[in-house]
Amino acid sequence: MSSTTNGQWYPPEWPDRIRALANGELTPPAPRRAATVLLLRDTGTGGPAVHMLRRRASMAFAGGAYAYPGGSVDPRDERPVEWAGPSRAEWAVRLGVDPAGAQAIVCAAVRETFEEAGVLLAGDSAATVVADTTGEDWEADRAALVAHELSFADLLRRRGLVLRSDLLAAWARWITPEFEPRRYDTFFFVAALPEGQRTRNASTEADRTVWIRPAEAAAGYDRGELLMMPPTISTLRALQPYATAADALAAAAAQDLTPVLARARLAGDEIVLSWPGHDEFTKHIATTDDGPKDTTGRSGGTPA
Repeated sequence: MSSTTNGQWYPPEWPDRIRALANGELTPPAPRRAATVLLLRDTGTGGPAVHMLRRRASMAFAGGAYAYPGGSVDPRDERPVEWAGPSRAEWAVRLGVDPAGAQAIVCAAVRETFEEAGVLLAGDSAATVVADTTGEDWEADRAALVAHELSFADLLRRRGLVLRSDLLAAWARWITPEFEPRRYDTFFFVAALPEGQRTRNASTEADRTVWIRPAEAAAGYDRGELLMMPPTISTLRALQPYATAADALAAAAAQDLTPVLARARLAGDEIVLSWPGHDEFTKHIATTDDGPKDTTGRSGGTPA
């Protein structure tokens, strides 16, 4: 179980792990590269809505938290694919990795969006996009991807499709804290829902999906009703000023992709946990006879 002040995901084992790390008793695991997509849909008024899923409470990582479609990079995401949009070299510069790594991250973003939301950012050519991904044949391919029986490159080649990397825009990069047992170096992208396609809850890791305006989701978090990790609520707040999905995509080029990594320090009997540049997530944790106690001073309701 995790506790919250507002809707911030906060596992109860963190203080012990933070102390172990500070005492040299914990070796941080290397983070795995991952990609996630903020899929946007225009609503006409009030700004675009974003597609979110709620992770099952039984999930070892961030159970019960709202997030976006996404997951780890598969080594097979580096396999050659037909490619449209910015070159791999251009993506490498934007993402701060090598070209092969850039392709793998972009492919993972597109693949995971298809696996978890049923939406595919690919087309018959560099100027088209698939209009419908429903039907038994599509579901069979999606299931084969999830089961690792089919690589994303094989799926695109079999269907004669071109990956539309130009439909994605990089938005942020967050790295899981060093004291977490499961660590990810996650690249966040924004994309607009292609015309004709629709989302569905295709993920075995989620028990609910919603289309929700960023301001509405952020308000739910602030009330303690929606549980989220810091990168999720941070990206939601960053999306609030934009009136359309196109506006958000156009603004992506100016977003800072410097990795955000939590820092933890011991201050007397207190642990101070912070995310540089994101003061709202700072936590002060005092260890008492009854166990760790959050003394940050903010209260919240029960997470959804």
